[in-house]
Amino acid sequence: MDSLDTRLERLDARYRRLQGLTFAALVVAGLGLGAAALRDPPTTAGELIVSRLVLKDAQGRTRATLDTNKTGGASLVLRDSEGRPRALLGMGEDDSPRLRFSTAGGESLAELIVFSDEAPRLTLSNAGGVDLFAVGLQVDGSSRLELADANGLPRAILGADENGSPGLVLVDRRGQTRAALRVGRSDEASLVLEGRDGAVFRAPSVQ
Repeated sequence: MDSLDTRLERLDARYRRLQGLTFAALVVAGLGLGAAALRDPPTTAGELIVSRLVLKDAQGRTRATLDTNKTGGASLVLRDSEGRPRALLGMGEDDSPRLRFSTAGGESLAELIVFSDEAPRLTLSNAGGVDLFAVGLQVDGSSRLELADANGLPRAILGADENGSPGLVLVDRRGQTRAALRVGRSDEASLVLEGRDGAVFRAPSVQ
């Protein structure tokens, strides 16, 4: 029979082996948890997470791109058969959403922007990029419609102030008001005409 000392030595050796196995198991488990933490979080079934998405046609031409810019804004750009951007739906740096349609040369033809969550503006331009028509609402609740000449100078301005009082202003090629027709807050009507020589005609106010 083994002596007591021999039995104690065997028990001590088994205990040391058990300690080694336990430590190894803890190390493996720790490595597994660390690797899991470094991996991307699991995504929902059917969800695709990318920073840029490019769609190409059968000929390999890029027809649409969806991506984000350095400031965090996102945009969807649709391109024609030559790869030129023609339509854009995006979010500006000031978080103003916009929809734009452009010529093949990149000039904006029509653009819809919403400022400050409550001030939409629609602009129509010619092929040269000159704004000829604009209509929009202001933050203060007023509205404004502008018709411009070939140089982009507003010549006819129709609008209503924050109280709903309407007015029409006609401007000459120098940007000077030549005719103004308004209805005030008390429903009084006024008409003012100005000649080239500075002579002013004011029609009597009509209640």
